[in-house]
Amino acid sequence: MIVNNLSLCYHNKLILAPMVRVGTLPMRLLALDYGADIVYCEELIDLKMLQCKRVVNEALSTVDFVAPDDRVVFRTCEREQSKVVFQMGTSDAERALAVARLVENDVAGIDVNMGCPKEYSTKGGMGAALLSDPDKIEKILSTLVKGTRRPVTCKIRILPSLEDTLSLVKRIERTGIAAIAVHGRKREERPQHPVSCEAIKAIAETLSIPVIANGGSHDHIQGYLDIEDFRRATAASSVMVARAAMWNPSIFLREGPRPLEEVMQKYIRYAVQYDNHYTNTKYCLCQMLREQLESPQGRLLHAAQSSQEICEAFGLGAFYEETTRDLDARRAKLLARSPEEAEEPAEDTSGIIKMAIKFDRRAYSPQITPKMCLLEWCRREKLAQPVYETVQRPLDRLFSSVVTVAERKYQSTLWDKSKKLAEQAAAIVCLRSQGLPEGRLGEESPSLHKRKREALDQDPGDPTTQEPAVPGELCKKPFVALAGGQESPLEGW
Repeated sequence: MIVNNLSLCYHNKLILAPMVRVGTLPMRLLALDYGADIVYCEELIDLKMLQCKRVVNEALSTVDFVAPDDRVVFRTCEREQSKVVFQMGTSDAERALAVARLVENDVAGIDVNMGCPKEYSTKGGMGAALLSDPDKIEKILSTLVKGTRRPVTCKIRILPSLEDTLSLVKRIERTGIAAIAVHGRKREERPQHPVSCEAIKAIAETLSIPVIANGGSHDHIQGYLDIEDFRRATAASSVMVARAAMWNPSIFLREGPRPLEEVMQKYIRYAVQYDNHYTNTKYCLCQMLREQLESPQGRLLHAAQSSQEICEAFGLGAFYEETTRDLDARRAKLLARSPEEAEEPAEDTSGIIKMAIKFDRRAYSPQITPKMCLLEWCRREKLAQPVYETVQRPLDRLFSSVVTVAERKYQSTLWDKSKKLAEQAAAIVCLRSQGLPEGRLGEESPSLHKRKREALDQDPGDPTTQEPAVPGELCKKPFVALAGGQESPLEGW
């Protein structure tokens, strides 16, 4: 995806604020549908982004930035291409520029978070910690303005004194940024503290660039008309909404908010269509339900342990089945067109022999598995027993295994729902590559049957006749799945 227009107008706009765990693709698309003009992604840390690889996901029609552990850190699509602003957490100008150049072809703007007061941001010198280092702020923003093709903005909180705040924002303006978002609270203040419309207004009257007012959800914004009232009270060019939009994204609708049930169902549809991890989907839905979490539907949501169970809780079971079926079909079609993914084995640059294989227990003899066949063949050929290295992908908790036999590695390109299935698939790849029986019905290994008959005829107490119950294996620890205990979003970080 390449954004053609190099400018993003920040005048008279309704904006979805960046919110941790909330500002993922489904919520951004929902806000756009309901009238938001610009949407910010959640704050993403520069060091994390620099580990990512840009991947075009043809099955989902998205662009994904994928970490080494296969976790999707940032996902975007053409629908939001000219509307999405990428917000980063950074404390270093060169790292910030590297991230901006990584994502600039897939987003409409670049923003630096200078307002998050939480320790996990400030302890790295990011977020609100930057407010006490104007020289670093100037260097980061100047470097970005000169080095990226996208408009650059930043998001700040007000300082203890208005004089210091105005001095800082004037210095920020001189870097050449396109706009500045101002959360009208000090670093130590929280949503229950009153937002300072006066401070935002003083900034707006001082600067010539657009000022985006933020922080009004708790005191001012209950509906669409309140957004304009907040804009007038602050004299700002635009308004950025966080908590009020998190509770019901249809707050951006001029004709008034839609029923929450309708909004949540639409959100779930986006989450399924774009393969959003169910823990993130569940978190966002809980923020919408709020005081209804103890309702029957709230309890069903709380108990849900998968996207399918979330869909069933909201009467979308059939939609889930149809959508996942279509997605699986698209993935299979894409795999089939690649020589590496065909039934013939292919060796990739890492030296691993790969095939698109899944282990279907129904196609095999009840007593014999591909792993047993492979182990028996290794023994017969006087080779070291197979070694399995299995990892789990946090995004969808699926498994993939690589088996090493005679210093060669074999792997299925298809991920499986359990470690055992992934290892059986890897064993099949090895066996088929060698043209060996794999235990399928009608082709079981005669030597395995012979060993079984011999074992039945001998004394089970004789240690010389004992066979190991499970073939030896070495399994690396799987990647750790995403932690669920992240911080709740704060309005206007």
